[in-house]
Amino acid sequence: MIIDFHTHAFPDKIAERSIAALKQAAEGVEAHTDGTLEGLRKSMREAGVDLSVVLPVATKKGQLDTINRTAAQINSQYRDIVSLAAIHPDDDDPEEKLGAIRAQGFKGIKIHPDYTGTFIDDPRYIRIITAAARLGLLVVTHAGIDPAFDIVHCPPDRGRAVLDRVMRETGRREPFMIFAHLGGMMMHEEVEKHLAGAPCYIDISCSFRSLMKHCRSDDEDVVRIIKKHGADRILFATDCPWNSQSAYVRHFRELRGLTDEEKELILHANAERLLSSFPL
Repeated sequence: MIIDFHTHAFPDKIAERSIAALKQAAEGVEAHTDGTLEGLRKSMREAGVDLSVVLPVATKKGQLDTINRTAAQINSQYRDIVSLAAIHPDDDDPEEKLGAIRAQGFKGIKIHPDYTGTFIDDPRYIRIITAAARLGLLVVTHAGIDPAFDIVHCPPDRGRAVLDRVMRETGRREPFMIFAHLGGMMMHEEVEKHLAGAPCYIDISCSFRSLMKHCRSDDEDVVRIIKKHGADRILFATDCPWNSQSAYVRHFRELRGLTDEEKELILHANAERLLSSFPL
């Protein structure tokens, strides 16, 4: 079984426009699907992926209702796709909105500090992450560099500081934050220093230099971070459509330095355990 914990898809009527805009923002990035849900499902079939987690992003205040309505429809209509919810740091009454998100059965939220122009340790994000932790929601955050932006709003050291603060203040014991892109895109040395070994999950999307232009980590870097962090807290992820799921699955299965047991944990067992803790 394979679970891809980091994918994106857009409503059919805006998919083409959204893909074009994102490709323009991050020069050199290519799309491997048409951006639609059916495009994602076609990719999954070709790659042998059994379940994909879609991560919507609210880039402006007030988008929450529209985005999360679509996300809820995905969760009610598909067995092979699970969507998280979105929230923006400028949204009013985040505790109330997160309570509604939990009541709708969402397993968690996705935040993107770069697309909102807000540092991960901004009081607004700390408020959101703290409320999510208290409600038992997962929090997936973009981490590290985004090739479309000049400022890094979630570097590993700030991400670790927020994680420690929220877990201390809420009393959370089980990891609930997921730092995308090997814990920090194009910042693997900082990840090893500040984040590897922390009580969180790390996904491996956009982590292999040989598969993506905007990447600085080689296979050896990925394996070293997995070993240091612990394979039981690593999630297989591709960031499809920005990476090919088929190529990613092949590359990971052939990755040297990990045992078969470690690969099975990463490919599906960790995600199954995590998702089962947050039933729809």
